[in-house]
Amino acid sequence: MDSKKIKNEVQRIISVVRRKGDQALADFTKRFDKISLKPQQFRISPQRIERAYRNLDSEKRRSLDACARRIQEFHWYERKHLPQSWTMMRNGVRLGQIYSPLESVGIYVPGGQYSYPSTLLMTAIPARLAGVPRRVAITPPVRLTDEILAAAKIAGVTDLYQIGGPAGIVALAIGTKTIPKVDLIVGPGNALVTEAKRQLFGEVGIDLLAGPSELVVLADETAPADFVAADLAAQVEHDDDAKGILITTSKKLMKDVQDLIPKVVQGQCQFFYQSDLAHAIDVANKIAGEHVQIMVKSPQRCLDHLKNGGAFFIDQWSPAVMGDYWAGPSHVLPTGGSARFLSGLSVMTFLKRSSLIHVSGVAFKKGSGYAKTMAKLEGLKFHARSLDVRNRDPILNEDI
Repeated sequence: MDSKKIKNEVQRIISVVRRKGDQALADFTKRFDKISLKPQQFRISPQRIERAYRNLDSEKRRSLDACARRIQEFHWYERKHLPQSWTMMRNGVRLGQIYSPLESVGIYVPGGQYSYPSTLLMTAIPARLAGVPRRVAITPPVRLTDEILAAAKIAGVTDLYQIGGPAGIVALAIGTKTIPKVDLIVGPGNALVTEAKRQLFGEVGIDLLAGPSELVVLADETAPADFVAADLAAQVEHDDDAKGILITTSKKLMKDVQDLIPKVVQGQCQFFYQSDLAHAIDVANKIAGEHVQIMVKSPQRCLDHLKNGGAFFIDQWSPAVMGDYWAGPSHVLPTGGSARFLSGLSVMTFLKRSSLIHVSGVAFKKGSGYAKTMAKLEGLKFHARSLDVRNRDPILNEDI
């Protein structure tokens, strides 16, 4: 489906969900997922979630718990070191910033070709540590595995609904009788889901518009060719539009990696030879990859000059796959070159910053003249009147 058809299809879905609410969600679920659900079946009961966690294979449960601990440790440390609310006093004016968590967040968990319990861990845990009280997750029913249910329990999801696709995004954005609206929607999805997020931005907060996944490997002659080939193949496994990119200063490494890449994914991989590391870094900065693996003799030299990347993975034992599951930072990262101006999901994603302004009478008397001049300069007479009415108030002069 081309971009115009995707845009039109999503516009239609948004319109139908606005008009028909839960009934539209049921209709689209039957159409896209081939599953018939009544609105009262959308929400997964806590009992079912608990049962799935208890019945999960012990090795899977240990792995989910271990990954969740790593994610929690990283984001707890992040939260501890984020800016706190603060104030300053100067000449009768108290100024500051107040940081507070969002009231609610909607988490989209993809459910197309694969099931992604890791996405629940990587999104809900930072939201919980930020202090968001209502953490809602939605996922298509066709991929509602016990692993997804167990991850919902481990991550601390407050509500889980078996609704997916762009219709699910609309439900989170505007609310239905069954699914209350949220303040922010996070999580990756297919082209239709991303387009729904784009069209609804402003009506609801959006984390980022994630495109196909991508990996950039920056390597010299010291990088093991089999490691690089395996990492590129792993990244493009996500979907047919995912990209693996090798930028190297070694022609031999490039040839060896090309020979080792599985033929089924070779068309999704690109190879760039550069004569020196400085030029290779320039190319990596221009690409601004979602994942950037640095596999060179002196990786710190690259870090000093690499400016664009959703996440940097250092040395040969840090493949992007470790970041997908276990390392700790969230794997929800900017794609399509947007790492030039966007950051990945973190605790900060779920906090909002408000300015605090408290002006005393003395400070008002001193500063209002400057403000009035600016108001007159801009031709805003009622702005000036807002200041004048206070300057005429006898209480102001009594206080002074």
